[in-house]
Amino acid sequence: MKYDEIKKELLVNPKTWLVSGVAGFIGSNLAEELLKLNQKVVGLDNFETGHKYNLEHVKNSVSKNQWNNFTFIEGDIRNYETCNEVTKNIDVILHQAALGSVPRSIDNPVNTNASNVSGFLNMLTAAKDNGVKRFVYASSSSVYGDSAELPKVEARTGNLLSPYAVTKYVNELYMGVFYKCYNFESIGLRYFNVFGKRQDPNGAYAAVMPKWISQMINGEDVFINGDGETSRDFTYIDNVVQANILAGTTTNSQAFAKAYNTAASGRETLNNLFSAIKNGLEEKLPNLKIKDAIYRDFRAGDIRHSNANIDQAKQLLGYEPTHNLEEGLKESLSWYINDIKGNKLNDKCK
Repeated sequence: MKYDEIKKELLVNPKTWLVSGVAGFIGSNLAEELLKLNQKVVGLDNFETGHKYNLEHVKNSVSKNQWNNFTFIEGDIRNYETCNEVTKNIDVILHQAALGSVPRSIDNPVNTNASNVSGFLNMLTAAKDNGVKRFVYASSSSVYGDSAELPKVEARTGNLLSPYAVTKYVNELYMGVFYKCYNFESIGLRYFNVFGKRQDPNGAYAAVMPKWISQMINGEDVFINGDGETSRDFTYIDNVVQANILAGTTTNSQAFAKAYNTAASGRETLNNLFSAIKNGLEEKLPNLKIKDAIYRDFRAGDIRHSNANIDQAKQLLGYEPTHNLEEGLKESLSWYINDIKGNKLNDKCK
């Protein structure tokens, strides 16, 4: 497996990585894996959507010596001076800082654009000017818009459906321009419904997986948007971590200035997801009483079906997902029951 080879190489020849959005769900998982590989990691976050307790979880998951390789800087990518400072003496950037969520972007497109386009350009420019060797960033499956084609292939997209999708598509355009104008090596990863440990279940824009898990554990109502037959390619966090590190280290020149589907290449409806979470929790917490789902209107800006073709990532990056939905969900449920926010959530079920 290519990823195993890369991890061995990194242990022998460590690099210095910058993870923006490091206190977020994906960023903190990236930092944890890199520190466990004895890499030097600089983390940047403004805590607008990230949390300090995520960094505490990382600290508790690595050795003292590994944690000493971590440097945290509180700052905002919307400030160019901050971006210029943090990108000095960096080998690889894993840019995760952004304002996620389609509904959030519909509610406030100006803020979303400021972080996801202006902030992105600040980081990209600073990285180029400071001689960073590789820039890997989070794109999104939302760029496929209203395309009905399944599975989704990188070269074919539809009409965009939200301001968030626009920002991620603009990121990809900038990536191509910077490669043509400056020969700057960057790679985009189109995430498909990522889930796993440390994903925040709270807030108006929480992702469906952690939100439902938390609501079921706490005996709250669970809402399904539309008829529940909307489908997604749910992707466990370990697959995303792998894709980032592969993209950050690849020596394949054909891989640059491209966006890659980052997924498990599966597809599940919301109705089936609800049942899978419910059954998984009831198996782990036999006394738990879970309410039936409540259906409501479809959500504005949502794609109806999503399923990724990952051939390009396999061929050019060596990507091989290790977890399907069932495997990832099993690990996620254990984490949420035992660890989220340091609380024993199963105590609430007694």
